Amino acid sequence: MRRPLHFALGTTSLLVISAAAAHAQALAPSTLHLTSPERETKKDIVQVFTKDSAQAVTKERSPEQKTKKDIVRATTKEPVRPIAKEPVRAFAIEPVRPIAKPYSSETTQSVTHYSYKTPQGKKESIPVITQYYPQQIVYPLAKIDRHLDGKLMQAATIAQERAHAHSRSMCWHYVKEALLASGVIDSRPKSELAKEAAQDLVTNYGFKKLSVTDPFAAPVGSVLVYGANRAAGHVEIRTRDGFVSDFCSKTPSPRPLLGVYAKL
Repeated sequence: MRRPLHFALGTTSLLVISAAAAHAQALAPSTLHLTSPERETKKDIVQVFTKDSAQAVTKERSPEQKTKKDIVRATTKEPVRPIAKEPVRAFAIEPVRPIAKPYSSETTQSVTHYSYKTPQGKKESIPVITQYYPQQIVYPLAKIDRHLDGKLMQAATIAQERAHAHSRSMCWHYVKEALLASGVIDSRPKSELAKEAAQDLVTNYGFKKLSVTDPFAAPVGSVLVYGANRAAGHVEIRTRDGFVSDFCSKTPSPRPLLGVYAKL
């Protein structure tokens, strides 16, 4: 009796076990997912990123690569065309002729002066000539008056021979020496200032004042005396082509003329 009972219990337990296993298999999923959902999401993100970035890298190029490729295409596609050279034409070159400008006396230019000291320590200045006149300036020649003492012309010649190139501020001294050497006067004038020469010559040596107001109109050998307010003045003898004292000049002194004197 025990054997059939054990057999029946064993068979029943097997059936129960097999039925439970079949039910468990029906409830179980077809595939097993060993990884967690978070890991799957990260893996998907990595796959998408790597695919998109790879496509972006392959599609996009740097500006330098584009430029280089464009340069290569431009050099290979468009051949350089040779420039046709025109034949050189020979032209006759005429010399440039200067335009002659008419001289105008109205043009004014600044005049520079050279300042210097005389041996006596006096400061003087003379104009510096930087240009020349296109037309020669001709000053009138002095006339010879036969009514004057002939020794006056000799005095003018002596003064010219002794004169210097520039003034030494000794005009009255040189005129005295010339008049004395020529014999026009027999003694040396005692006046010191040049502007006092007129009174000295008229009072002591018989000179007369001529009715001449233009220095260029003074006769050869006449003595011209110039005044000055705060200076010694000036005195000179008229020559054939200018004026002479301790220096020669083509033009008279710019000082005010006191008078023209001569001995008859």
